Amino acid sequence: MELQTKRLILRAWKESDAEALYKYARNPNVGPIAGWTPHTSVENSREIIKAVLSAPETYAVVLKETGEAVGSIGIMTVRSEIHSAKIANNECEIGYWIGEPYWGQGLIPEAIREILRHAFEDLHLSSVWCGYYDGNEKSRRAQEKCGFIYHHTEHNKPVPLLNDFRTEHFTKISQQEWRATSLVAMKEVDVHKNNKT
Repeated sequence: MELQTKRLILRAWKESDAEALYKYARNPNVGPIAGWTPHTSVENSREIIKAVLSAPETYAVVLKETGEAVGSIGIMTVRSEIHSAKIANNECEIGYWIGEPYWGQGLIPEAIREILRHAFEDLHLSSVWCGYYDGNEKSRRAQEKCGFIYHHTEHNKPVPLLNDFRTEHFTKISQQEWRATSLVAMKEVDVHKNNKT
């Protein structure tokens, strides 16, 4: 399965992405705020591709311009080994991260919007959940930009990969809310086009 946006290709991780993954995932500013430890070597990244990033509906965020994997985004369902939200059978949770050089460029919101389209149109899910740890303002803003609405906060949530406990905030968007925000966005694009002519 491959998904595309204006600037990105979302595709399955390959073992040949290990060097690119290590380049971005070794940065201590990236993993810990998302709940995982920095990668320690190319080999460590290769093992994580095989063991974790090979899960269904897990995508490398690849720049069309360079073909390099610079982040990851994925859908977790009730059947997934890892998910943080309490989700029903017809719901999912999404998680994501991107390498620090690409922060603030709107790439993750672009990837999230395509994953939402895929979740609602292709997988016919009813709602999508997302979470962010207390203090991760970049993640909160990305979720707000994509129409997620604050739902609740959970305190003392275990963070198994870091052997830690944190406060996690959860947001959610339903298929109806997504359709409404998508229609508004399309109307804004049309208005913008009409103003240009």
